[in-house]
Amino acid sequence: MATGLVIYYSRSGNTKQMATTIADAMSDAGLSTKCKSVEQTSVDDLVSADAIVIGSPTYYGHPAAQIDQLFDDSVKKHGKLNGKVGAAFTSSANIGGGNETTINNILNAMMIHGMVIQGDPQGDHYGPVSIGKPDERVITQCTRRGKRVAELTKKLFP
Repeated sequence: MATGLVIYYSRSGNTKQMATTIADAMSDAGLSTKCKSVEQTSVDDLVSADAIVIGSPTYYGHPAAQIDQLFDDSVKKHGKLNGKVGAAFTSSANIGGGNETTINNILNAMMIHGMVIQGDPQGDHYGPVSIGKPDERVITQCTRRGKRVAELTKKLFP
């Protein structure tokens, strides 16, 4: 049975709220999914999941150092994430705070690993973005992303 993993770093709780919403939507769509902070996540956790969704606050247009460290550590498993489904999300303090560059940094690392990334023609195209505390729009986007990740994963890993 296919499995999902949502990984996040959060100081304020905003990114964590997004992560749990995405993980719940993935589970509700029939994909057994765990939600873990990056501090509780090992590189082996990445290898064991079929879908990996990673979220981080935006810091100067980049993910948190803890997320970057996970990707740095994942080099020792290069090739082991090939074909897995990947997605990203972020939160920030400002509309122009570097949200898309943060998501793209996460997605770029996933693509280098050979992961499958699905865009979205509606709403937040690259991945859900919250400005401050997640509002109704953000919760809707997180739920949609979780459902879409689960549906794609179940197609690729029946």
